[in-house]
Amino acid sequence: MKTIYIVRHAKSSWEYEGIQDIDRPLKRRGIKDAYLVANVLKNQIAKPDAFISSCANRALHTGIIFCNILGFPMANLKISKSLYSFSDGYLVKTIKALDDAYDSAIVFSHDHGINTFVNTFGNKPISHVPTCGVIGIQFDTDHWKSIKPGKTILKVFPKNHKD
Repeated sequence: MKTIYIVRHAKSSWEYEGIQDIDRPLKRRGIKDAYLVANVLKNQIAKPDAFISSCANRALHTGIIFCNILGFPMANLKISKSLYSFSDGYLVKTIKALDDAYDSAIVFSHDHGINTFVNTFGNKPISHVPTCGVIGIQFDTDHWKSIKPGKTILKVFPKNHKD
């Protein structure tokens, strides 16, 4: 059995002019949402075996917050340049390339690839994964490279956990 948790990076800021898209930071709301959702997950799931993040500042910052809350060593957070690509295929390739020693992993990535992935590999239609939304999918396989559509086991969106 393999379980993947897909996290769309938290809300990013458009406040700064003249910076590259890859360097956009999180907004204050994004930081708050990342702490909120990470704390919700801390009480709902076992700590994933691997943490992988897009190299974009907003995804990486989201991943670092989750590492901190879930007690995962930041030194072991893997950074993937290919997850920054807005092609659907890179998210699938990243997950299928995971080491089979990992039974679970959490991936911090971007809107386009996430929506396609969760609707292709999960069994519950999700029209849109919001910023800092998390979808968990379980696969009945022992090998990441063999994943086929599985079971959607978790859906955590920030708006469902705010007062």
